[in-house]
Amino acid sequence: MSFSDIFKTSFLENVAAISVLDMVLALALSFGIGLFIFFIYKKTYAGVMYSSSFGVTLLAMTMITTLVILAVTSNVVLSLGMVGALSIVRFRTAIKEPLDIAFLFWSIAAGIVLAAGMLPLAVIGSVVIGLILLVFVNKKPHDNPYIVVLQCDGQESEKAAMDMLRQAAERCVVKSKTVQAGRIELNAEIRLKNDDTAFINELDRVPGVGSAVLVSYNGDYMG
Repeated sequence: MSFSDIFKTSFLENVAAISVLDMVLALALSFGIGLFIFFIYKKTYAGVMYSSSFGVTLLAMTMITTLVILAVTSNVVLSLGMVGALSIVRFRTAIKEPLDIAFLFWSIAAGIVLAAGMLPLAVIGSVVIGLILLVFVNKKPHDNPYIVVLQCDGQESEKAAMDMLRQAAERCVVKSKTVQAGRIELNAEIRLKNDDTAFINELDRVPGVGSAVLVSYNGDYMG
């Protein structure tokens, strides 16, 4: 019995299905594109706490996708088995930022296109997507919305605080009002005048106002 008889012929054929040069070139390019995606993610991140591990995940995702697609394109039978194997994988990590989903799909798409041999599409497409994200994500709106949280002891203090708030802000809209045991809590969306926040100090001095909190608003309540 020879060495070839120990393994199946198809196994030995798959060893040389992809040349070493192709593997090194594909992985090197996927590393470069993944590093570019990681750089764009770091520059455009606008959340509360930056996670470096997610950025490294984007880099690894690009290279892993390239590795998988290289194996799939070299063998049709393997591609069918790969679909069945990957179908049982479940990811339970919660994605808190909607933009993170776009970066994940970008990494996967770049790995697929690169492994398929479409190098210009992978490189030029990634550069265009990165530039678009840099322009639009980092673009700050002219009027940043804020939420003011007021706690008042009664209706008179509420009226005085709201009058002062309407004079200090360009626009003021009450979003919610809670009354409990004689105490009133108001949430109002405002637009600042020249980014001046000194009126919060004055609100705290209004008789009957227990607290005044100014919170930056971008869809979630976060400072």
